Amino acid sequence: MITVVGTGTGAPLPPDAAAAVAGARLVVGGRRHLAAAPVPPDAERVVLGTLAPALDVIERHLDRRSPVVVLASGDPGFFGIVRALAERFGSEALDVRPGVSSVATAFARLGLTWDDAVVVSAHGRALRTAVNVCRAQPKVAVLTGPGAGPAELGAALDGDARVLVVASALGSPDERVERVTPAEAAGRDWGPAVSVVLCLDETRALGAVRTVAGPPAGPAGWALDEAEFAHRDSMITKFEVRALALARLGPRLGELVWDVGAGSGSVAVECARFGAAVTAVEKTLDGVERIRANVAAHGVDVRVVHGEAPTALSGLGDPDAVFVGGGGRELPAVVAACAARARRTVVVAMAALDRVPAARAALTGAGLDCDGVLVQSSRLAPLPGDVTRLAATNPVFLLWGVRNPVHPVYPLYREGVAQ
Repeated sequence: MITVVGTGTGAPLPPDAAAAVAGARLVVGGRRHLAAAPVPPDAERVVLGTLAPALDVIERHLDRRSPVVVLASGDPGFFGIVRALAERFGSEALDVRPGVSSVATAFARLGLTWDDAVVVSAHGRALRTAVNVCRAQPKVAVLTGPGAGPAELGAALDGDARVLVVASALGSPDERVERVTPAEAAGRDWGPAVSVVLCLDETRALGAVRTVAGPPAGPAGWALDEAEFAHRDSMITKFEVRALALARLGPRLGELVWDVGAGSGSVAVECARFGAAVTAVEKTLDGVERIRANVAAHGVDVRVVHGEAPTALSGLGDPDAVFVGGGGRELPAVVAACAARARRTVVVAMAALDRVPAARAALTGAGLDCDGVLVQSSRLAPLPGDVTRLAATNPVFLLWGVRNPVHPVYPLYREGVAQ
């Protein structure tokens, strides 16, 4: 049996956990855990570093039926060592004694509930997922790691309306809980003692009463009616086209979506409602204001960039998915720029037949597998005499390019792979 003891955030071990340590023949943990625990002098100690050698030692002791104790910070079943132990030895071999996690402690220090918080780990993982979640959600806890700490997170979120709460050395005499702006976080050296970083939109920090913990469920409906958005002279992606575009974009929590040539921002808003971080690029100033009004009306977060593609795209982080709407003579260049940087897919909507070949060539030229349809629909419309006719909408070509993950143009786009 492996007894896994969560040491919490600085609290002493409970009596039953201390007794388990006292009777162990092998104790595994970090240096500070081993130094603070009553490890028997004749027990073998393994300092956790690279995990695989420690697991091999544990296996040898289990073969001899020797009692094993693993010490871990906080709650070891929450982004912790329980997963690795269960995968190697099976859950039935574990006796887990959880402590209070750093996330629970950090929120407690602020007097905030966290049943509506999203928790994301950047420890040994790509930081971009945590950044995208922080941009999209009002209450996020980020478990940090080397190269993915408060400074890096703050730099990525600079300009967003967020407050970062950096909790360091929780439960120790050196504990610090500091509120800073993303810019302030980016400008400091935080050292190795950071436990967790909370990213908050303080206007929504209290949240609503929840029944299901974690991020909110996806929208009950999508492909909203055009009347749900402010738009100019019906210049908006029609809901039939938007429905298929959303299906091909697949917006989701932790990803970044560009809406290029956003117009009214209807696609941007819908992607944000699915939990994605979204950047809307629009060249007209009145369009920018219209997008911001639609974003506010639907209660989502969208970063709006006033500029003309492809030039305006150069300073943006690489997207997972891109929607390209509108476009004129520059459309092939815009699609090519988006396709060169998209990690997963690009969707292009066009009303003009003449632009389809060039857009398709731009997608395939960037190594994307391309497909598409002509979307034609007719809507019910009333006629005098209480009868109904079909009113045709303008046909729209929808092309989409999907990146093959082994294609040499962008081979390392997968989560957790160096970029």
